[in-house]
Amino acid sequence: MIKPCRIPKMVWVLLVFLLLAWSVADAAPPSSITKLGCQDKCGKVSIPYPFGLGDDSNCYEEAKFKLICNKTFDPPLLFLEQDIFGSIPIIDISLLKGQLTILLWMSSRCNTINGSVTNDAFNLWLTLNEGYKVSNTRNKFVVIGCDTLATMKDSIGNNFHTGCLSFCTDVKSVINGSCTGIGCCETAIPKGVDSLNVSFASFYNHTKVWSFNPCSYAFLADDQWFKFYVADLWSFPNRVEYKHKYGDRNVAAPPVVIDWAVGNLTCNEVLKGNPTRYACGRNTTCSDSENAPGYHCLCKQGFEGNPYLLNGCQDVDECADPEKNSCVALCSNTEGSFKCSCPSGFYGDGINVKKGGSGCTASKRDFPLTQLIIGTSFGVLLVLIGSSVLFWALQKRKLMKSREKFFQQNGGMFLRQQLSSHDHSVETVKIFTSEELKRATDNYNEHRILGQGGYGTVYKGILSDNRVVAIKKSKVIDKAQIEQFINEVLILSQINHRNVVKLLGCCLETEVPLLVYEYITNGTLHHHIHDQKHKNSLSWSKRLRIASETAGALAYLHSAASQPIIHRDVKSTNILLDDNYIAKVSDFGASRLFAFDQTQLSTLVQGTMGYLDPEYMHTSLLTDKSDVYSFGVVLVELLTARKVLSFEEPEERRNLAMYFLSSLKENRLIELLDQRVVEEGDLGEIHEIANLARQCLRLHGEERPTMKEVAMELQGLLRVSQKHAWMEQDPEETIHLLGEVSLPTHETDPSYASVNQVSMSLDVGR
Repeated sequence: MIKPCRIPKMVWVLLVFLLLAWSVADAAPPSSITKLGCQDKCGKVSIPYPFGLGDDSNCYEEAKFKLICNKTFDPPLLFLEQDIFGSIPIIDISLLKGQLTILLWMSSRCNTINGSVTNDAFNLWLTLNEGYKVSNTRNKFVVIGCDTLATMKDSIGNNFHTGCLSFCTDVKSVINGSCTGIGCCETAIPKGVDSLNVSFASFYNHTKVWSFNPCSYAFLADDQWFKFYVADLWSFPNRVEYKHKYGDRNVAAPPVVIDWAVGNLTCNEVLKGNPTRYACGRNTTCSDSENAPGYHCLCKQGFEGNPYLLNGCQDVDECADPEKNSCVALCSNTEGSFKCSCPSGFYGDGINVKKGGSGCTASKRDFPLTQLIIGTSFGVLLVLIGSSVLFWALQKRKLMKSREKFFQQNGGMFLRQQLSSHDHSVETVKIFTSEELKRATDNYNEHRILGQGGYGTVYKGILSDNRVVAIKKSKVIDKAQIEQFINEVLILSQINHRNVVKLLGCCLETEVPLLVYEYITNGTLHHHIHDQKHKNSLSWSKRLRIASETAGALAYLHSAASQPIIHRDVKSTNILLDDNYIAKVSDFGASRLFAFDQTQLSTLVQGTMGYLDPEYMHTSLLTDKSDVYSFGVVLVELLTARKVLSFEEPEERRNLAMYFLSSLKENRLIELLDQRVVEEGDLGEIHEIANLARQCLRLHGEERPTMKEVAMELQGLLRVSQKHAWMEQDPEETIHLLGEVSLPTHETDPSYASVNQVSMSLDVGR
């Protein structure tokens, strides 16, 4: 006979210790409804993100979600500030349904016994800010009275007009809970209502019913709150539990439900058009709003919390609540779900039979064999635990070696030497860990991609301190790419200029090297010039300022930096814009450092076709005038809003620089200019910018101006433009004069013919 397996006491202690350690390691952080450092409550009302208080824009998603906590009340009251209506009290905010519950006073009209209207009349009116709508599913329009007609319409009166008629001759005909036209009537409201106005009318001046119904009432109310009682005919305001300050009086204010949503796009539109603006965090789904424009974020099934925070949706432990699982025996929590099983000695799926499972059925095996199996299982478990601990230790050691290998492979020591040789300390650039950047980019989620270029992919990242950054990840791993990476770190570590994107740090312990920049929120200049949805975002004054700021940054790189820097890839996609349309020059992967006594450098030709200096392309001699040529192409882009290369166009129009110079030669500049430039620009300014672009596009670099000269010219034009911004120019006069401007021809300026020859050679090569 086989004896039952006896498990030693020390084994039990070890198992309990390991289980406790696992439970602590897997414990989720405490849930939060708002961002760190932001107030989450005002009085009795919780304030979940995307809503927030104060002037710190980090505490709310959009300006429309900024709330006010008025502490002069006891307890304090939460208000939604409206442009027209003023402050609206809020008593509840729901993330699940995308709704606010507010207090809105009602309209009332009281009569005297002879039928005259008293001075006690109030009129209900409301105008909501953009992004908020009155809920058509939760609210109803209610009228209380025995001789009352009340109508409701939007503030314009063109979108909807509805009303309700209520009659009764005596109290006996009125029934509690019935609101069908006898003493009380109610009607639904349509979708999309964001403004309303209520008015009253009476057929018999209330004289027949004054004794028991001196006043009429009309109001919006949450249908889950309102229930009609006969006594409401003479004392309805006394029953309303909420009051709202109106002037020097406290007026009865029924609760009203308002719909809200994030942004003004659908889920698909925001994910396809600008995923960096997507407000939903991890473990969430997106749902289009049915009333207010925009979308809602929801936690996935099996998760709960605030879906608008990055890590707001946490896994629900269904096993901790029998109501949330269908297990009859053992329950194991999993990510977003749970798993049922049967204890030893039973078989089945462990799911309740009433919920479609097979439950657990006792096994017919004899008892000693079961104990033997249990003992053997524990022995195997101990071996597995020991193996796992050993494997974990080996993996950790392997990971440390791997990180050190990548640090060496990615040029970490070389970077230290270079920074030191340029009078920098390593601490000037923060070294991030691979885990930090992996969490910041949601494991490099494709929805976090901001852009892709010749040297890598740029992701949007959110660091642990909630700073938003841009993380550049190289595409391939070879010696040239590592040199470009070290080159970019070395260059950016020396630059401190308001119009150059700031380098925050790098990561060297991954297979692919990474750079961490400040996050510029408004996309690229190329995006605003050529994207149809944003073409109207750049006025003439903004274009002139962007050109001046970009030229100033390049001039700084050429002459004011600690060591001269040639960017080598100046183009509109490498000029970023912040929310105030301030220009930021970016992407220094192709840039080169120059000694102060150098005038040119022989290199492999790098750059972007259409922007590439023809002289540099033919001679492989890089100079600071190569950037001047590329900047000239950017100037032409700002003037014309045309693509620099367009192979769908006729031969003479494919290269924008060539087409621009030929248009100047033939006095056809007006045909090439962007319509907004013609309408807003000053004739003299347009002429001088065009002439400056022509000088930058000369074939021979020595004939081009320096970036410092270009920057000074643009700064002077900008100052004059700002000084005379109040003056208006007749568009027809501008067009007429532009057509007659005498501009250089190929006889006086050889740059036109030279660029033409270069363009022809490019076409032959293609």
